[in-house]
Amino acid sequence: MPTIKNIEGPYRFYFYSFDCNEPKHVHVQRENMICKFWLEPIALCKNSGFSPKELNAIREIIYKKAEQIKEAWHEYCG
Repeated sequence: MPTIKNIEGPYRFYFYSFDCNEPKHVHVQRENMICKFWLEPIALCKNSGFSPKELNAIREIIYKKAEQIKEAWHEYCG
């Protein structure tokens, strides 16, 4: 489960190895809350525990770091 490094803040951005057959996406975790965002286009896929306000903050981070996240996806998933 590779974690994307150098993204500031309280969240962990990561992928699952068995998810590489799905469209590009990223999982985000903080404490016991988890969500999943599609990357093309950037859209919420699943949410477990995050408030709408926090989801908006996560979405903004993903927009700002989209190239870095996609590059990490390609490095890991090919």
